[in-house]
Amino acid sequence: MHVNFSLKKIGPGLLFAGAAIGVSHLVQSTRAGADFGFGLIWALLLVNLFKYPFFQFGPRYASATGESLLEGYKKLGKPVLIAYFILTFATMFTIQTAVTIVTAGIASSLFGNVFSIEIWTVIILGICLLLLLVGKYKLLDKLIKIIIVTLTISTIIAVCFALFNETQTISLIQILPKNSVEIGFLIAFMGWMPAPLDISVWHSLWAIEKEKSSGEFSPKSALFDFNVGYISTILLGIAFVSLGALVMFQSGLTFSHSASNFANQLLAMYTQNLGNWAYIFVGIAAFTTMFSTTLTTLDASPRAMAKTTQLLTGNIFKKGYVVWILLLTIGTIIIFFYYASEMGLLIKIATILSFLTAPFYAIINYTLISSKHTPREWRPSKELHLLSILGIIFLLGFSIWYLTY
Repeated sequence: MHVNFSLKKIGPGLLFAGAAIGVSHLVQSTRAGADFGFGLIWALLLVNLFKYPFFQFGPRYASATGESLLEGYKKLGKPVLIAYFILTFATMFTIQTAVTIVTAGIASSLFGNVFSIEIWTVIILGICLLLLLVGKYKLLDKLIKIIIVTLTISTIIAVCFALFNETQTISLIQILPKNSVEIGFLIAFMGWMPAPLDISVWHSLWAIEKEKSSGEFSPKSALFDFNVGYISTILLGIAFVSLGALVMFQSGLTFSHSASNFANQLLAMYTQNLGNWAYIFVGIAAFTTMFSTTLTTLDASPRAMAKTTQLLTGNIFKKGYVVWILLLTIGTIIIFFYYASEMGLLIKIATILSFLTAPFYAIINYTLISSKHTPREWRPSKELHLLSILGIIFLLGFSIWYLTY
């Protein structure tokens, strides 16, 4: 497949990367490195392989048909769309609160506790809201390129610093977790790597917006764009595992289960090991990782809910996106201020739903892309069909393992 490389053509794939590279990378991947060294690279690669088709079907369907996965879900039957609406509404506030809190925690650490976590949360949400309402998709498209490039460069520099200062022999022996605590971590690590599968819906919506703003976004360029974003998430996942393995593995310290505290521990350990000059690179990597997730999730959930509401009611609400984004912002602040003590439980519920709904999204995405609703030439190849079936078996097995564990 020959596609002329142009940064202008890249967009939704990097937005996907921005949404995916968040808690799963900064916290879960770094923690995998801290607890197991390089021993869980197999798990990272395996789960990315098996989830690949279902994420790819989002931009594939959107660019081939000119409509998002949500229109496709409606064609499969209204109950599918209703199920999507209920699942998204049940998790969107919790997920937004979780990613914003981590971003606020890192901002507070980076900028010397100028404000409390509560004020940082409101400031970050306010900045993201302003960027999205004023700049809309075009600004988001431009901004994410700067953020992902900054994130990639700062992460690579941080990994290079850690490698340069490593005195121990690096072991690449892969590990299969044995006890219940280790298996519990493995399930969480693979469940959110690189992201929950419903992000495929967001990606299809961004692909439609890209087509509107650029006037041209063919299936070939959409798949190229997706592959750039997907490979970026895998490479940065490995980079964050490396950070944990090189800086935190066998340090003898106990790491916090709080995402923001864990991120701050990572920053503190870098300063101790490499000096203050390295702190800025890790700080930028950590902050841009979480800011990109906060920004993209604040855009995507309202975009998806506005479209779903429109499709379910048959009415076009011109201000639907604005209403949903304001609702999500206000809801996030309310959850943060009134249910902060229950945050652990809320995140656990959101995580469980992400695990258990993965087979649902995998099956409906595969059904849609293989159906008469997708032009024949853009239906999956034999190899992609096989990988999809293996992926569905893997995700179903994974969910059963999670429920019986």
